[in-house]
Amino acid sequence: MFERFRGRSGGTPPVVLNLLIINVLLFFATSILTRSGIDLVRLLGLYYPGSEHFHPYQLLTHMFMHANLTHLFFNMFALWMFGKVLESVWGSSRFLFYYFVTGFGAAALHLFVNWLSLKSVIFDASQVINAPTPDAFLAYLNEHFPQYIHQLNQFVGNWMSDPTNGALVHQGAQYTNELLQLRIGIPTIGASGAVFGILLAFGMLFPNTRLMLLFPPIPIKAKWFVIGYGLIEFFAGVSNRSGDNVAHFAHLGGMVFGLILILYWRKFNRKNFY
Repeated sequence: MFERFRGRSGGTPPVVLNLLIINVLLFFATSILTRSGIDLVRLLGLYYPGSEHFHPYQLLTHMFMHANLTHLFFNMFALWMFGKVLESVWGSSRFLFYYFVTGFGAAALHLFVNWLSLKSVIFDASQVINAPTPDAFLAYLNEHFPQYIHQLNQFVGNWMSDPTNGALVHQGAQYTNELLQLRIGIPTIGASGAVFGILLAFGMLFPNTRLMLLFPPIPIKAKWFVIGYGLIEFFAGVSNRSGDNVAHFAHLGGMVFGLILILYWRKFNRKNFY
């Protein structure tokens, strides 16, 4: 993505260093423990509050989990590249506070957007579960899970031919709940929300610093890079109908909460901002 920036500190400051170590250790621990049947992603990834796998601590722990080596590398590279500059400017305490505020903010916006997109699914599921009929179940499939219609076609046909069959009624309600849990049972993982907050902060503190992109290999000022990246994430999130397994609104949440916090600091603590 970007080549390099010569920060004010030659070494890696303590908060950034420890964040790097924790993320890397958890990544390899996840790989090792999976072979023993322990799924750290299920334990530590962030699930939608309606999921049976949700726990409040996941609002924190999901920031230290990553899907694969590429995901880990780019997040940690950006954290090291820009985070060490911010920590050297702000100090460790303020940087750590900013990191977690943007991480929690990213999770909050992501969960809110998920709630907006899932509320109709949850409502329709409750209607079918409370009053299971083959017509209601088929409408539920057509509206929210068309990809499973062929798979459940035989069951729907059997239920249509015998709509009062107790076993089929129970199975229909069970399928409805299973499909709902499948939709809300996808965990969110990664430090990307906090990392996007760091990118936003860097662009605000050093707006005219030139970054060298890798693809394409051209220089660009930090402020334009941040604005462009934010717009890309916004349009990707809005147009993400088919799903690309990227939490675009979590990225935007990190930026939004980072912007709010920096503006607050600038307004009420102007002399000590740098």
